[in-house]
Amino acid sequence: MKVLITDPIDDAGLERLRESGHDVETAYDVEGQALLDAVADANALVVRSGTEVTEEVFDAAPDLVIVGRAGIGVDNIDIDAATDHGVIVANAPEGNVRAAAEHTVAMSFAAARSIPQAHARLKAGEWAKSDYLGTELNGKTLGIVGLGRVGQEVAKRLDGLGMNLVAYDPYISEERADRLGAELVEFEACLEQADFLTVHTPLTPETEGMISTDELELMGGGFLVNCARGGVVDEEALAEAVDDGVLDGAAVDVFANEPISEGHPLLSVDDVVVTPHLGASTEAAQENVATSIADQIDAAFAGEPVMNALNAPSVDESVFPRIQPYIGLAETAGKIGAQLLDGRISEVEVAYEGDIAEEDVELVTASGLKGVFEPLEWQVNAVNAPQIAEERGIDVTESKRLQSDDFQSLVTVSVGNEDETLSVSGTLFAGDDPRIVRIDGYRVDAIPHGKMLVARNADKPGVIGFIGSVLGEHDINIAGMFNARRDDRGGEALTVYNLDDPVPDEVVERILADDRMIAVKYLTLNGEDDEGEDE
Repeated sequence: MKVLITDPIDDAGLERLRESGHDVETAYDVEGQALLDAVADANALVVRSGTEVTEEVFDAAPDLVIVGRAGIGVDNIDIDAATDHGVIVANAPEGNVRAAAEHTVAMSFAAARSIPQAHARLKAGEWAKSDYLGTELNGKTLGIVGLGRVGQEVAKRLDGLGMNLVAYDPYISEERADRLGAELVEFEACLEQADFLTVHTPLTPETEGMISTDELELMGGGFLVNCARGGVVDEEALAEAVDDGVLDGAAVDVFANEPISEGHPLLSVDDVVVTPHLGASTEAAQENVATSIADQIDAAFAGEPVMNALNAPSVDESVFPRIQPYIGLAETAGKIGAQLLDGRISEVEVAYEGDIAEEDVELVTASGLKGVFEPLEWQVNAVNAPQIAEERGIDVTESKRLQSDDFQSLVTVSVGNEDETLSVSGTLFAGDDPRIVRIDGYRVDAIPHGKMLVARNADKPGVIGFIGSVLGEHDINIAGMFNARRDDRGGEALTVYNLDDPVPDEVVERILADDRMIAVKYLTLNGEDDEGEDE
């Protein structure tokens, strides 16, 4: 598989990708048409913040499976476009968390004690000791905007230095904040109480410019530290607030447009400490994010869960072995149901019974949807299946029942339209052997593989022999079969045939012509052939 890397990453990541047998190509600083040409045959794309991955990029890369961001922020990647194209977007949020937290702490001290300013003057020959009267962090209040991974690590470190912690984060519980020693407060209260305010939010339409003139005035002094994302803090407003004495100082590592150059408002204010986006710039952090992305690319290529996928179902590594066999089973059940149901599909339900109902099954449900949509010739995978359902007005439900009447675990995919609903159930026998055990209420024991013929007929003698004869006349070999009837003798019966050969249209029509037949469907489950349309 070809992996294109358009922003530099640590050699450890490159080496891991090469060890996995991938063709690794680097094309740094490409943009415009050069980027589109480079990505045209790529199966994976690795970027940092320097590459804009737009819808145009996804349009130009039909074979792309995954985009890996070697870092946390993904505001340079159009995730909606990625999902539309069925491309996984993954980041490496853990690799540089400690590095970013430590840099935030360092920048807090640098601003509070004017370390860079004093250093520069001493190097220039000035002993300016009397010009700098610093601020101690002990006993001060730290306001944290965004109590995610980095915010939590900052809280742990500065709590240990004797600071009082308040935090604003609408997505975290009071219990979690309490465990970190932080009081959860509203945004305005966080600003008002903070002697030091540190920002740890992603850049989104909601957070862009969230701290500007009015918010800085609420602080009424103190220091602001931003080592998260540029654009969250209004840089001109911050420069003016420090210059006018509204704030005592600031420390900024990230900017709305990078790199910054002479003339940027923050560069001309003495009490603002600036660094060139160094938050993740440690040897350990760079190695960690590079190898993390390499591992996630390998997982994506292998069809395994991508641990830090942002637009695809994912599960914990410890859970995956327990649900893995059900992923293919749900997809197969979905394929069978979609091919058996006549008319437009308007609803899909994936139901779990028994032990599997206790697991995280989001990935299994997505695979069930993928199976339903594939026979409709939609460009679908587990990434975009839920979105396709929403866009096409298909109602999707997931249900769980901890008890199962007949099996240890049972997965059922039901597809429906305005007229009828049809269900296909599957389970695992010993050794993770998948079986389809119910089709439309009929109890069966079918091997879900390859080519299948499903026939529903009046329960009369000679029907199975008739179908076998027609298949034999056309050199279609039967690999296995299972017959069931829903009611007593004389009602209707259903037979599932596993076949070695495809069934042409004329064979299906020949079988249907018998007045004992009710419905006949030829199914393909593995995309091995497309001969023989359903009747």
